[in-house]
Amino acid sequence: PPTAPTSAARTESRRTKEASMARSTARKRALNTLYEADEKGQDFLSLLDERIAQPGAQTPLPEYAIEIVRGVDEHRRDIDSQLNTHSTGWKVKRMHAIDRNILRIATWEILYNDDVPDKVAIDEALNLSKTLSDDAAPSFIHGVLSAIVAAKDKQSPQSTPLDDSDKDESDQTN
Repeated sequence: PPTAPTSAARTESRRTKEASMARSTARKRALNTLYEADEKGQDFLSLLDERIAQPGAQTPLPEYAIEIVRGVDEHRRDIDSQLNTHSTGWKVKRMHAIDRNILRIATWEILYNDDVPDKVAIDEALNLSKTLSDDAAPSFIHGVLSAIVAAKDKQSPQSTPLDDSDKDESDQTN
């Protein structure tokens, strides 16, 4: 019969859940910053600097939220190009601001943050879109992000050719 998890295993599981919740909160806070800047026509980093200096009634921005906003800003041209390439019928500038910035966050995580599995980036984007956008947004966002993941996977082959040291001796010619 299976044994009960040890105290250490329960503690590790709780830490993992807390870290996951903290990242979800950070994504939401990053989205708020990106969305606000987008709506105001303000530079992402200038609004981020304002939020860091004066968080107002909210708690200070989590470090991961700051990392997201800076990452999206740094790679915005490539991210928007990816979104334009993989979005059917909707260019970035025509998307709802909330959807555009949910997609930017997830695309940054997929392409530039190896700490976040692609599936997690997509799931988190879907969760945000289900609560913050219209009914059509989740399927649109899922389609775009899935296409970005597929293109990324196609560009980075999973296997590499064997070198001679990996070959069976019978494969080598003398």
